Amino acid sequence: MTGSQPLVVHITGARPNFPKAAPVIAALAEHPVRQLLVHTGQHYDERMSEVFFRQLGLPEPDVNLGVGSGPHGAQTAATIVGLEELFTAERPDLVVVYGDVNSTVAAALVASKMGIPLAHVEAGLRSFDMTMPEEINRLVTDRLSDLLLVTSPDAIAHLGNEGVHPDKIHLVGNPMIDTLLRHLDALDTAAVADSVGLDRTEPYLVATLHRPGNVDDPADVAELVRAVHAVADQVRVVIPLHPRGRGRLEQAGFMDHDNLLVIDPLGYVEFLGLVRGAAAVVTDSGGVQEETTVMGVPCLTLRPNTERPVTITHGTNQLITRASLPAAVADVLAAGPAEPGTTPVPPLWDGHAGPRIAAVLAASLGV
Repeated sequence: MTGSQPLVVHITGARPNFPKAAPVIAALAEHPVRQLLVHTGQHYDERMSEVFFRQLGLPEPDVNLGVGSGPHGAQTAATIVGLEELFTAERPDLVVVYGDVNSTVAAALVASKMGIPLAHVEAGLRSFDMTMPEEINRLVTDRLSDLLLVTSPDAIAHLGNEGVHPDKIHLVGNPMIDTLLRHLDALDTAAVADSVGLDRTEPYLVATLHRPGNVDDPADVAELVRAVHAVADQVRVVIPLHPRGRGRLEQAGFMDHDNLLVIDPLGYVEFLGLVRGAAAVVTDSGGVQEETTVMGVPCLTLRPNTERPVTITHGTNQLITRASLPAAVADVLAAGPAEPGTTPVPPLWDGHAGPRIAAVLAASLGV
């Protein structure tokens, strides 16, 4: 590669970013550009980041800022300082950010203030819940972006309503689904079930719970514990427990149920292997709503809203409350698994979002 080739800098910082970035980086390698991969280190646990790089075939990060955990302000500020130094030294021709984490909005602020073009992968998603830090990150990042790469038609409508010029918006599909489809044959449900100590003859649920609305307030935590225990009265529940909120859940007696299996966070392939074999998933995560949609696994989202409504209209997802969770699980168990191929999948969630995104980025650079 020569120095005359434009430089594209990809910013990743947390576990959800990596499966989105991998197909874009791979596809962009087919174009005459230089690429620099930055890991801000927002997720610093090996199980939460480095294992993803290995499993997804991502190159080792060229730069790791080592920001680590902390309050939103401190984490975002440390990322801004590190990226400003990096962009001053390297002067990218284009910065690409993913999703809605603090690293994303930090990079958007730095690139915008330095006059560097910015592309946002997964633009336009809206929960309309301003109590979610991620919603603020989405709004700010989209406002500052020059290229808005959207995963679903509803995102186009949101951006249009916010006054974004149509020329900036590109419906490209979902690169995270590229990664899922690429690894689908490698998802070994039996192996991961054995490794975590599940009885494969019995149905099980997978739960992922870490959002502030569920695990920050003691009253919410107490209600969540009661609801999940009522679910565990019906079926085995496996929970790869996120570090966020773990202490509060433990103090509230979350682990005190014989049918609840709490495990450490899993790698990408292992986690999706576990999900693929589940009777259902209970989650407050964003990406899991999308992955279950494509795999046809019933998803019960424990939130009052979702920025991914396409997973409800074209998938297996439904919004539930803590109070309605036990009954919703009973209904899913009674209904049994859907016939393969009967669940609608959103448009362009076909495994080719990475090349579409790369083509838009390359065209913007004139290569």
